[in-house]
Amino acid sequence: MKEKILILVENYNLGGVKSTVDALIHSELKDKFEFKVLSIKEIDFIKNFQPKIILFNVVNTWRNILKLLSIKIKNPYTKIIIIEHHYSRCFEQYNVPNLSRFHFMLKLSYTLAEHVISISQNQCEWMLQNHLLPSYKVSVIESCRLLETFFAISSKPLHKPIILGAYGRFCLQKGFDVLLKAMKLVSPTEVTLLLEGEGTLESELKQLAQGLDNVILLGRVNDVPSFLEKCDAVVIPSIWEPWGLVCLEAKAAGKPVIASDVDGLSEQVYNCGILVTPQDPVKLAQAITSLSNQDLEIWGKAGRESVKNAWQNYIIKLEALIEEML
Repeated sequence: MKEKILILVENYNLGGVKSTVDALIHSELKDKFEFKVLSIKEIDFIKNFQPKIILFNVVNTWRNILKLLSIKIKNPYTKIIIIEHHYSRCFEQYNVPNLSRFHFMLKLSYTLAEHVISISQNQCEWMLQNHLLPSYKVSVIESCRLLETFFAISSKPLHKPIILGAYGRFCLQKGFDVLLKAMKLVSPTEVTLLLEGEGTLESELKQLAQGLDNVILLGRVNDVPSFLEKCDAVVIPSIWEPWGLVCLEAKAAGKPVIASDVDGLSEQVYNCGILVTPQDPVKLAQAITSLSNQDLEIWGKAGRESVKNAWQNYIIKLEALIEEML
């Protein structure tokens, strides 16, 4: 009989959550474990499933601590693994006015779980430096998704202008406002930006893009591999990013990356692109302009090579942790 694993999520339709969870429940681990996905709003149904382990893929907040405590009380024989996909060093720099209160909230959350998964080395170091939990209680398992459709993308001949791609939610975190300000400083004959996405800042970004001949807004992201096939390189101007699945996808597609030097992005860009200071349109524009002087093919190959076993490594690490917790 298969051991039951419940994956608890807040918003299943978020791109990164959906791609990772879908890949996991249909992976080879389905032959060993019985997976079920529930929303945090459906916690009353947990007892019906009687899972051995809950993967708590939900944002840790004061309100969710109460839900976590309720789950703990009502399911005393179930072990909880928190997947910390939301917070990071740079998140707290830009979003947290009261650090001691914020850290206390995280300590309470992590105390209620048997284990915590950190999704990047940088995030894990931040957790330990702030004494949010003991080292034996955290494991680094970098987020991943199935990458075969990205590996299948063939390299495209390079012509001017260079086609630079960016995609994701139109929100403060992703830094697309900074990117559009940077594009004002980039010659249209050198680089064209394709920007895909939607979200709360859509009107503001459309306003910033007005009059920019080197920017094309493409609307909602429907098919990421097809989008990346059109691009020569990818830019990720995030202000914070605990890991950054976009970077993983871009590298798997063989595309060089320009990324903010923050959190999990910092450890992903090695010999495959450029790291830049976040929220600096001038430095970002300089990095974008410099693409024409780089060997993009070599960067693309290096990036793809670095992630060729990413999904297998993710499954191996997660399976080992689940086995340890059972």
